[in-house]
Amino acid sequence: MSRIVFIGAGSAVFTRQLVTDLLRMPDLPVLDLVLHDVDPDRLEVARGTAEQLSRRLGRELRVSAETDRRRAVDGADVVVNMVQVGGIASTRTDLEVPARHGLRQTIGDTTGVGGVFRALRTFPLLSGLARDLAELAPEAWLLNYTNPMTMNVWWLAAVAPRLRAVGLCHSVHWTAVDLCALVGVPLEGTTYRAAGVNHQSWLYQWERDGASLYPLLRERIAADPELERRVRVEVFRRIGYYPTETSEHSSEYLSWFLRDDAQVERFRLRPSEYLGISEDNVAEYEAARAALAEGRDLELHDADDAAEYAPQVIHSLLTGTEREIHANVVNRGLVENLPQGAVVEVPARLSGAGVEPVAVGSVPLAGAAHNRTQLSVAEMTVQAALTGDRDLVRQALLVDPNASSTLTPAQLWDLTDELFTAHADLLPTTLGGRTELVLP
Repeated sequence: MSRIVFIGAGSAVFTRQLVTDLLRMPDLPVLDLVLHDVDPDRLEVARGTAEQLSRRLGRELRVSAETDRRRAVDGADVVVNMVQVGGIASTRTDLEVPARHGLRQTIGDTTGVGGVFRALRTFPLLSGLARDLAELAPEAWLLNYTNPMTMNVWWLAAVAPRLRAVGLCHSVHWTAVDLCALVGVPLEGTTYRAAGVNHQSWLYQWERDGASLYPLLRERIAADPELERRVRVEVFRRIGYYPTETSEHSSEYLSWFLRDDAQVERFRLRPSEYLGISEDNVAEYEAARAALAEGRDLELHDADDAAEYAPQVIHSLLTGTEREIHANVVNRGLVENLPQGAVVEVPARLSGAGVEPVAVGSVPLAGAAHNRTQLSVAEMTVQAALTGDRDLVRQALLVDPNASSTLTPAQLWDLTDELFTAHADLLPTTLGGRTELVLP
């Protein structure tokens, strides 16, 4: 059990991070790493990256590259999905077109207008991947990194309920890391757990030696007025629990911030920030390609920064090591005050048997109320693609807090129609697009 497949391996920097983490685990067996991408040039950079890492870290790694997805996943044990359908061009559309209509987003990949259309572009790929796995690797674990996490995992559950799919995101871990640094407490020895919806989970446990660290955080905030100019601090003050995504991300999950110029200034937000991040990612890829062509070493992250969950899942599956992470899974009695059948983010135990989600009871009531809004947007998006009902897409955006607090229903209708046209080549045929939506 050692055939690991990366789908979208042309995300070369992320591939580098995952492979580095895997090769730094000394007790792993020799892995068969299969890299898949539809872009041959990016795929070659991914292959060169993996081969260089194997040499530099002194660990044998059997690397192959496939542009054919079915050949790649045949016999897979673990499949890691990191595809961004449409790339930076679609991201630019998701941010710039709404901006012309007066709607501000910061990242636009999780919910709201950008998240909804990114999901609709991704569903056909997920359906095809699920179909391939059902036929060629029915026992494989599918570890999804692709955003929008909640919508994508929900889609997989709807079209391929037997698939062993889990959504992975590092936001809970880095929230704990950053908060511990802020209050001057080592992460080691700290206990933390969060639950809710991806990018809007709530840190309901954060302790050291049995004592909550929240009082220290309140003291730290009170001592520094500038901290009150961060979105997450404002959310924490109003909800009572810290949210697990960055302030930039968190600002577009609520109606409180981006609709108002004064709030944008007060909370130091940069609308369409993700465009710059995306351009930096492209530059990183180009730098990696140049380094490989010139025979130079790629830059590696420190071992202390190994925070991604996929290597940990793979390690636990192959060695039986028990540990706990956070995962996005279908809510089957896991969170009592969020809809059953929706996708939630909860703690999960890892072992040789796989990923076992932990039931957490109820999340904080005020947090659950906001989670339900995000889940409503996700549910309507999934149902829109399943039924071909374009009005459900429009109605989902009427529910979204940021979009509906900024634009009128008529304006949202016009914006949605423009994005249907702009993304037509990548949208499923059920919604009038040109990409076949083949259900498993």
